[in-house]
Amino acid sequence: MYKIYWTAFCSLLGKEVHRFMRIWGQTLVPPAITMSLYFVIFGNLIGSRIGQMNGFSYMQYIVPGLIMMSVITNSYSNVSSSFFGSKFNKSIEELLVAPVPNYVIIWGFVMGGVARGLLVGTIVTCVSLFFVKLQVHHWGVIIATVFLTSIVFALGGLINGVFAKTFDDVSIVPTFILTPLTYLGGVFYSISLLPEFWQTVSKFNPIVYMVNAFRYGFLGVSDVGIGTSFGMLLVFVVVLYAVAHQLVKKGVGLRT
Repeated sequence: MYKIYWTAFCSLLGKEVHRFMRIWGQTLVPPAITMSLYFVIFGNLIGSRIGQMNGFSYMQYIVPGLIMMSVITNSYSNVSSSFFGSKFNKSIEELLVAPVPNYVIIWGFVMGGVARGLLVGTIVTCVSLFFVKLQVHHWGVIIATVFLTSIVFALGGLINGVFAKTFDDVSIVPTFILTPLTYLGGVFYSISLLPEFWQTVSKFNPIVYMVNAFRYGFLGVSDVGIGTSFGMLLVFVVVLYAVAHQLVKKGVGLRT
């Protein structure tokens, strides 16, 4: 029985990977170009005027945040668009009546988003090497953070796909929620530079913990405790998975 489930999971994951690799010019190239512009504008042009931040050049400081930003947006958008597409063409109904548990369906979509997020993150990391010499403080923290973050936003994308009724609905959350949270998540600055009130407000932004944990993996500096960051990541994974599983189980927005 579990062999059947594993085959179903691998098939769904393979379909998801093939989907974004088939149109790699639209899914993998644009993030690399966008991040290159960030490196040039914020790193070289603006960074030369800012100087150092927490003992590192501004370019070194923002690179981990920019890598994480690309991972977040691609993990989220891959699952939200793919899951809604499955709803739109009615293929999700075939999955729901198939003899596989809901968790197999969920993790098949989620790991597809994780695969794209990690691949784009790797590409952006390689691009960053043309602009700055990266150092690594702790490989374990880097790998764990990027993997858990990809899962969190892939689950979020799936939940968005469940509730979306039109293709426009798929872009609402990334445009009006995800993008502002990312830019205010400490990607381009240290929250320790903010007034105390805004430092407190920033700690309600989940992306702050992800960016800082990832930055710690590279530079060994963080505005929040690493234990707290991983605790928050695990909580988000558990809560979002529970929500996604309940929605799929009840067929919210899926069954006509």
